[in-house]
Amino acid sequence: MAWLYLAVFCAVQVSYQFLPTHDHAALLRWSSTSVHNLEHHPVGCLVASAFVVSGSEPAWPFLIALALFGANHLLDNWRTLVTCAAAHIIATLVSEGIVAYRVAAGTLPAVDRWLLDVGPSYVVVAAIAVGLLWGNWLIRSAAALDFALLIFVGQIFQGLSHLQLSAVGHLIALIMGACVGGVLRWQRLHRQCQTNARALSGHVSTTSDMNPHS
Repeated sequence: MAWLYLAVFCAVQVSYQFLPTHDHAALLRWSSTSVHNLEHHPVGCLVASAFVVSGSEPAWPFLIALALFGANHLLDNWRTLVTCAAAHIIATLVSEGIVAYRVAAGTLPAVDRWLLDVGPSYVVVAAIAVGLLWGNWLIRSAAALDFALLIFVGQIFQGLSHLQLSAVGHLIALIMGACVGGVLRWQRLHRQCQTNARALSGHVSTTSDMNPHS
């Protein structure tokens, strides 16, 4: 799953560079998970926004790789997909829901219904949470480096005290990564234990059949 996501993301970025300027801007607007787009084409923008960025394009493949390969190793393919997708969707809906409420209440201008909100950062932050909590030293080191870059360079939590869109979304993505990833990590370990127990039981049974006088 990590390789697939990284490959599709890079393919989108390469294709993106060949678009004319007006198409470039149009794709950004269409892919943004703004309040307006979530009301009109929620599925399209939720999917597209995870593969489109509005800046720092060369850095994102590196940031994705640092987080997702570790999470994929810990969770396997479908569990990584569920964890990252859940984080991306819930973080988007919660953060944009707050914006919609504040616009309706008159505490934010109406133009904020069209805020640009794209990028794979919610996916990456969810994977970071998995790596930090359950990884070995190598996975945790990679996740910690990734997290530090996003916090101190990307400033992903800037404006959290004022409920700014990006900061709220990243906090929710981190929590979702820890919670959903934790449940699925426990499920995987439990299933592995059951499989190992059955294999051991079958081995003991076979050994007993081969040695009836033991």
